Formats: sequence, C-alpha cells, structure tokens
Amino acid sequence: MASVAMRGTTFQTVGDLPPVGTQAPDFQMTAADLSEMKLADFGGQRVVLNIFPSIDTPTCATSVRKFNELVSKLDNTVVLCVSADLPFAQARFCGSEGLSNVKNASTFRSSFGEDYGVEFRNGPLAGLLSRAVVVLDEAGRVIYTEQVAETGNEPNYDGAVAALS
Repeated sequence: MASVAMRGTTFQTVGDLPPVGTQAPDFQMTAADLSEMKLADFGGQRVVLNIFPSIDTPTCATSVRKFNELVSKLDNTVVLCVSADLPFAQARFCGSEGLSNVKNASTFRSSFGEDYGVEFRNGPLAGLLSRAVVVLDEAGRVIYTEQVAETGNEPNYDGAVAALS
C-alpha cells in the first residue's frame, strides 16, 4: 500500500500502482454515455490514466484541463480521466470547459481503485481514488507511473509525456 498525504496528514491506499514493465490490469469503467469501457477498447493506442479523487476540486480540474491540452499534441494517444465521480458530473465539467481531447471514466461501479492500488483505504477520502498517473503503451504495458505524494499537488505532466516519446 502507498502512503499519500492530504494537507500533511498521511493516509494509505489499498495497494500500489502496477509496476513499470508489467501488463496493465484490465479494467471496466463507465463512460459518459453509461456504456462500459475496458482496456481492450483502447488496443493499439497509448493510454494515459489521469487518476484523481473528484472532478469538483481545483487540482483535479486542472489536471483534466492540462492533459486535454497535452494530448491534442500527441498521436495515437488517449487520456482517460478516472475518478469515482458519476459520469454525469464528469461530462458536465468537460462540456462546460469545452474539453474534447480526454475521455471520462467513472469507477462508480468498478474495482479499478483496488485493481490499480489507488483507492484510499482510510481518511476522509476513503473509497475515492488517490491522485496518480499510469501510462500504457500500445500493447497495454505499463511504461510510467506516478503516485502523487500530496493529494493537493498536480502530477508530473512532463514525466508522463516524456514516457510517450
């Protein structure tokens, strides 16, 4: 399990991110139209999993905006913005912001948080996802991970993009 801070107080996640060089765990999440999405749906594409607690917080919203901007410059790459928010909230945010280069992925009826080790085990955000980034190559292998140590901090965008170079 990883230790993650929120305003200086440390909490634990249920596990650790999948190791670099391994095949990413399969997932099943809910898209904005309430359809199911799986890792296999993105076969042959590079995938950035932008994982965060809630779209309705400033840092999470910033990460969605920033990845939306970055992915527009990358070929054969999709960014999934992963949170436990309902698909309606995710779609509302992206719609109001005019963001079209990212896909929303809700874990509200998924084991993603456990499978990827990012679900908070304890603390006020228990059951939500910690801030993390996992980058997959075209074959679904993990090529980059970052568990952000302080929930209020943004991820290392440059590190995620560099892994795709």
